[in-house]
Amino acid sequence: MDSLRGIESFVRSVEMGSIAAAARQLGISPAAASQNIARLERDLGVRLLQRTTRRLGLTDSGQVYFERVRHVVHDLEVAATAVSALNDTPRGRLTISASVAFGRHVIAPLIPGFASIYPQLSVELVVTDRAIDHIAEGIDISVRFAEQLEPSLIARRLVTVPMMICASPDYLARRGHPKTPEDLVHHDCLLYRLATHGRLFRWTFLRDGTLYEPDIKPKIVSNDIDTLTSMVLAGAGIARLGAFISDDLIAKGLVVPLFGESAEGDATAGSDTIAAHTPFTFYACTLDRHSATPKIRAFIDYAVAALSSR
Repeated sequence: MDSLRGIESFVRSVEMGSIAAAARQLGISPAAASQNIARLERDLGVRLLQRTTRRLGLTDSGQVYFERVRHVVHDLEVAATAVSALNDTPRGRLTISASVAFGRHVIAPLIPGFASIYPQLSVELVVTDRAIDHIAEGIDISVRFAEQLEPSLIARRLVTVPMMICASPDYLARRGHPKTPEDLVHHDCLLYRLATHGRLFRWTFLRDGTLYEPDIKPKIVSNDIDTLTSMVLAGAGIARLGAFISDDLIAKGLVVPLFGESAEGDATAGSDTIAAHTPFTFYACTLDRHSATPKIRAFIDYAVAALSSR
């Protein structure tokens, strides 16, 4: 048992980059984690980690050992949850990861109702736009859109979200109302930069069944959708927003949708029907089928049911 504690502390320390961070994830003190690793090193008769005040590094022996045991911790967790799955009551800690905007506006409002149904669960929501690692970061469910899916993940569709090209009434009064996507080249466009690969998010449109991408000159770029939204509200330009953000703003008259069927007076360009991009589909992703424990199934089922009514 001491060896297992040492292996767990060692693997988490390497994955998290520090013993203190590993201890927080394991729910123990940094001193306890350090002692676990020290006992493991004594049992093995080798030093696994090089410790300095600024960084944690692997020795040659540590690198070999880490590659051999890095999956042991995950396998033990899966085995434990598989046994506990015999009891269908969701319990323990559930960690969910989602992009910042979708997590804030869509996933977070679901959690209080879900948590009230399952009082034996403790839920943690990690909102980040960077790439995440299920094993290294202890993530049970990651919510991703189609472009972020990985072949190794098991994905279940949560919801499909329309995308809207929007501007404030103030901006349109000053700069004019673009009639077609091609007119955007003459306007200030606010673009989102994806944290996962650093590329700008492209604006594509659907006209009579054909996708095309007009020329756009970015005026302002940000890696946060809510920041871009605040700039749109301030009259800085035109942005592409998910309906989970834009719908409420449109209803309040704070932004105006451009093009598409809900745009004011611009549902068509000639006889061509225009839609702002294909919709975004979001998925709940788990590491493998064995990870589909009662707590994971419970949340995904709850989210699918709740979002289907929106």
